[in-house]
Amino acid sequence: MSAAFPALDWVHTANIYEVNLRQYTREGTFDAFCREMPRLRDMGIDVLWFMPITPISVARRLGTLGSYYACSDYTSTNPEFGSVDDFKRLVAEAHGLGLKVMIDWVANHTGWDHKWTTGHPEYYRKNADGAFFDSHGWEDVIDLNYDSSLLRQAMIDAMMFWVSECDIDGFRCDMAMLVPLDFWRTARTQVDNVKKLFWLAECEEINYHDVFDASYTWKFLHRMEAVWKREFAADGLDEVLQYYDRMFPADGFRTYFTSNHDENSHSGSEYERLGDAARAFAVLCCTWNGLPLIYSGQELPNTKRLLFFDKDYIPWTGTCQLHEFYKALLSLRKSNPALRTADPTVTTHRLHSNGLDDRCFVFLRRKDDDEVLVALNLSTDPVLLPAADLLLHGSFRNIFTGEVADLTGMPPVLEAWGYAVLEKKKG
Repeated sequence: MSAAFPALDWVHTANIYEVNLRQYTREGTFDAFCREMPRLRDMGIDVLWFMPITPISVARRLGTLGSYYACSDYTSTNPEFGSVDDFKRLVAEAHGLGLKVMIDWVANHTGWDHKWTTGHPEYYRKNADGAFFDSHGWEDVIDLNYDSSLLRQAMIDAMMFWVSECDIDGFRCDMAMLVPLDFWRTARTQVDNVKKLFWLAECEEINYHDVFDASYTWKFLHRMEAVWKREFAADGLDEVLQYYDRMFPADGFRTYFTSNHDENSHSGSEYERLGDAARAFAVLCCTWNGLPLIYSGQELPNTKRLLFFDKDYIPWTGTCQLHEFYKALLSLRKSNPALRTADPTVTTHRLHSNGLDDRCFVFLRRKDDDEVLVALNLSTDPVLLPAADLLLHGSFRNIFTGEVADLTGMPPVLEAWGYAVLEKKKG
């Protein structure tokens, strides 16, 4: 992360929730989603990331409703969701609850009938025949041309609309690496003059941290999936985490997740991809040195793939079985300084236990006298973690049960695919 763009302090403890507005409620509107915000706030969420809220192109639309990511106008809302004024009210209500609001920004391409295709065709790339095209083979979108200085400023002006008119708090930038980094640098510089925001890049390119606060961790997601499939032992997670520590800036933020809209709709729910390890890996994503990202319905939990181009309402039952599970984890991130992200005064130690590293992943995060111990059993058999091997002592509180135990005399017992999150008792 560049010193030119220091992160806002609240980002260090941010808990992000991705909102799939179309599928979230039967109405699929801004107004209907407002009913859900107090519940999410109680669960410990403080940042709402909305998938694109802009209108969707009709030309070459996929499915009955099309892709959120095929925009037809950057400065208005999808009428299915409501009006710009409706969104303004949502943002104001969210702010009143202590929530931040980010919107998804798709800068690489638009839909085929975006208003620029007729008003400013020079904003687009053309193929050898002089026709619009998409270089990735995505049939419902067409590439923008960042060789055009006019396109660049028009895009920044569109981004500024949502900051100035709606008071948003951040951008999640879709496929950020497909857009030149120097554009993002100019965009952030101009936006910063109006309001400083949180910037999340959907990419794993290290140099994009020169502009962006945070980036993605697909490599780690795929390694978690490989551990579940027994292609790697539990200690195979270390390789990727060490790569992140070695290659990425220490003050950069990484977002960790077990699901998102792409993974759920195209690859399957976390229960398809991570099986019995899904909950243990959710614990890891909420406690490692990063920002946790939770997708719509994971607290239910939703176990089905949601359709991407059609209405497919999340099957809410009135009871979110994992509300308290996530609340315990996300609240701990706020209350214990040892879980503050990208803080040079916080240390993260992988703890090793003789003979168990192929099955267990254990680490300790510490800031001064505050400690959080996280232990995951990524195997089909119960394990006893010897406290002596882990060099731990003193009283710890289990955040899920509230029980306090001296680890010297009572080391953690983990059931198959079990987990423990233990907070050092103060005083």
